[in-house]
Amino acid sequence: MARQLTLVHAPDPSETGAEAAVTSTVLPAIRACLEGAAPVAVLPSGPSAVVGAARAALRPTEPVEPGADLVVVTSGSTGRSRAVLLPASAMRASSVSALDRLGGPGSWLLALPASAMGGLQVLFRSALTGRAPAVLERGETLAEALRRLPPGDRHYTSLVPTQLRRFLDREPDALRSFDGVLVGGAATDPDLLDRARRAGVAVITTYGMTETAGGCVYDGRPLDGVRVRIDCDGVLLAGPVLALGYRLDPRATAAAFRDGWFVTRDAGSLDDSGRLTVSGRLDDVVLTGGVNVAPAAVEAVLREHPDVEDAVVFGRPDDEWGQRVVAAVVPRPCTAPDLATLRAWVAARLGPPAAPRELHTIAAVPALHTGKPDRRAVAAAVVEGTR
Repeated sequence: MARQLTLVHAPDPSETGAEAAVTSTVLPAIRACLEGAAPVAVLPSGPSAVVGAARAALRPTEPVEPGADLVVVTSGSTGRSRAVLLPASAMRASSVSALDRLGGPGSWLLALPASAMGGLQVLFRSALTGRAPAVLERGETLAEALRRLPPGDRHYTSLVPTQLRRFLDREPDALRSFDGVLVGGAATDPDLLDRARRAGVAVITTYGMTETAGGCVYDGRPLDGVRVRIDCDGVLLAGPVLALGYRLDPRATAAAFRDGWFVTRDAGSLDDSGRLTVSGRLDDVVLTGGVNVAPAAVEAVLREHPDVEDAVVFGRPDDEWGQRVVAAVVPRPCTAPDLATLRAWVAARLGPPAAPRELHTIAAVPALHTGKPDRRAVAAAVVEGTR
């Protein structure tokens, strides 16, 4: 019998009253999903265009494919948004393995959107262990939100790198009080990780995507049951956490899910001990003067400069070099980064080909509804501004 999709509206964690809405609306839907009672999709909050795009990807009037219990809209960071079909068993396997790796069940602080996989995983882990998460609401500090977590329990949260950087600047003591701080959704700069660990924060990097029920590799090590291999299509992932495919898109499903493996199109390598290192998207590599440059590596080096708060790097066509490396940076207060200085900084660490040949300053890096940086929006704005 065909099943229809149940849509649940997620509050933004920064909205006043978000915790009550999550507890009364979203969490019960997650519990029903785990029980196989109804296939669920959580709509993002935000502008009508964002919600409309999610609805278009979800196509809620169409029957849900067999075996799917959760449908999650991807962020669209590399193209149009897709709706990913996940069985409850994948979410359960991911949650159980993650909690085992963390050292056992605990109470979670939700600081990510409930419609994105990072936020959904917080809710699934909470539902599986009979707990309700606290939600970081508008204007709250971490310390204030932590007071609503049960004393004596283990405390966890999940963040994107930008949040880790901000909380480390403003509330290091609160961050230190968590038994585990998962960081994912984007590459985390090594210097930021070092700084967090030196400050005593129990930070753990996660690698994964919606198609793998969220992070499935912790600090380079696959969770139990997850397998990793590398081929010409980049990093491939397999195991009980895999999605079924994309909603009403068999062609995309066949291209991405091959013989029980998900093709990530991320560049990466495995060392002799099986530890995974991811260096960026294969599609994002900038080929300049015959040399491949990984934007994520350049971004990480730029963020180490004392004048740079944040950075986005991409390629633009160039008559001489084929492509040129372009950097858009958010300056730190009372600074004015210049191209010559940043070129020298990057060249000394990554070599001259990686040094940006074009520099733009921006007020902030826009975020997708998942909390990830919207690189496409930055690149489009830069191109439009230079016409």
